[in-house]
Amino acid sequence: MKNRPPLPQHLSRHRYHALLVRLQIELVKLQRSVIERGQRILVIVEGRDAAGKDGTIKSIVEHLSPRDTRIVALGPPSNRERCSWYFQRHVSHLPAAGEIVLFNRSWYNRAGVERVMNFCTKKETEEFLETVPGFEAMIERSGITLLKYYLDISKQEQKRRLADRQRDPLKQWKLSPIDAKAQKLWKAYSEARDKMLERTHTVTSPWTVVRAGDKEHARLNIIRDVLWRLHYPGKHRRLHRPDPAVVFPYDKACYERALIEA
Repeated sequence: MKNRPPLPQHLSRHRYHALLVRLQIELVKLQRSVIERGQRILVIVEGRDAAGKDGTIKSIVEHLSPRDTRIVALGPPSNRERCSWYFQRHVSHLPAAGEIVLFNRSWYNRAGVERVMNFCTKKETEEFLETVPGFEAMIERSGITLLKYYLDISKQEQKRRLADRQRDPLKQWKLSPIDAKAQKLWKAYSEARDKMLERTHTVTSPWTVVRAGDKEHARLNIIRDVLWRLHYPGKHRRLHRPDPAVVFPYDKACYERALIEA
């Protein structure tokens, strides 16, 4: 659509790594402040299959302290967890003082994969959508800073990336039966995403959407967004703000401008 701003020009490998290192230095400064002040930071990274969640998280944590940084990527729930409060198994992974925790997918599985793949009922999904804003409000009232990112890509780009996984022997661990159905269920996932964003985007816990068709620009701009949202001593005075053509707050007008893929 003519109203959709174009993505920035693709970066050379050298330019990308130079920019990434500068931002990772800022992340180290941020973590030092988080540890000293006893802050608790929680970053949720959601998105379609092959949207670049793993690579984004890796670029954030690459040079952070492994003692004070945790990546949470939960597998299918156990029988006991299926009989527990839905949020229960996530609570133990929330950050303690001085920690940065990143969820590679999160409780939002219930509004996406679980709903589309019929791993839960419509009633369970509806209950989740009604209760998650209150759950996140409790998290933030406890002193945890919560940042939520949704990585969005086109159907064509997803197809290309999934095919690349099939060919690359180093990416075989990323393949799953769910990935195999991602293209066939594209419309169902779009509908689930739209409902999730609309119902769980709140003033205190907003969604930030990322146009992740270019992985490098997506990673750089997510890191910039994190750095600009959080306060820490020594922030570089020339730190660029995130590009609004890549990272932007969720709003229904995003659909009119085709910023979110149909």
